[in-house]
Amino acid sequence: MSLRGKTLFITGASRGIGLAIAKRAAQDGANVVIAAKTDQPHPKLAGTVHTAAAQIRAAGGQALPCVVDIRDEEQVARAVEQASHTFGGIDILVNNASAISLTTTADTPMKRFDLMHQVNARGSYLCSKLCLPWLERAENPHILMLSPPLNMDAKWFAPHVAYTMAKYGMSMCVLGMAEEFRGRGIGVNALWPRTTIATAAIEMLMGPAGLQASRKPEIVADAAHEILTRDAKLCTGNFFIDDDVLASVGVTDLAAYRVDDSVAPTPDFFVDPR
Repeated sequence: MSLRGKTLFITGASRGIGLAIAKRAAQDGANVVIAAKTDQPHPKLAGTVHTAAAQIRAAGGQALPCVVDIRDEEQVARAVEQASHTFGGIDILVNNASAISLTTTADTPMKRFDLMHQVNARGSYLCSKLCLPWLERAENPHILMLSPPLNMDAKWFAPHVAYTMAKYGMSMCVLGMAEEFRGRGIGVNALWPRTTIATAAIEMLMGPAGLQASRKPEIVADAAHEILTRDAKLCTGNFFIDDDVLASVGVTDLAAYRVDDSVAPTPDFFVDPR
């Protein structure tokens, strides 16, 4: 139940859920490759690859900050090469980087449409493809997509067709790659939060009130840790929900994950009420 000595390649790990997953792995003594765009401080977004590296090292892990736009094949290839040279390989890929625009068809500029598809679907596919040769050599290799279950109810498409298509592109990679890589012993799974998570994206979309009505990124990080320490040959092709994963190992009191105990968390997209 440990990621000690494992090397994780995590996209978008300079902040939010990606950084939380990285820090949880670091507590075990893992190596983390931070593949993210932010090299210098951003006026509106906290965190860079360098501040993330410092937090990962402080948590007990090794860190390799790589400035990467996952839309750029050469940049991803260079980061994969750096990772393998520095740590001797790649055991786990976490496709966390994402772009979002909750806009209708008429209100979605094609530039934004292209960004979401290039980052979410194409970027995740590209990183999976380029990490594959190293994952095939790993002892317990995993690919984890931060993407939703494939719920084909029209209500999840109608308000933001472009965004849903882009996120479901990641989930379709899970569906196909899990079966494609089954014989190679690579576990490919999706993980999605039951509720909104307190990240910069939620603050941008929902404001301070949205943050208060969210859970902390650590709930996703703890669920990811549980998945990534499972036997990859037996754990593949699943569309996990964070609190279901925790419940499966006896964690049912989720109060500590709330940003504000007095506010009920807001249900996330793509997950039907229980």
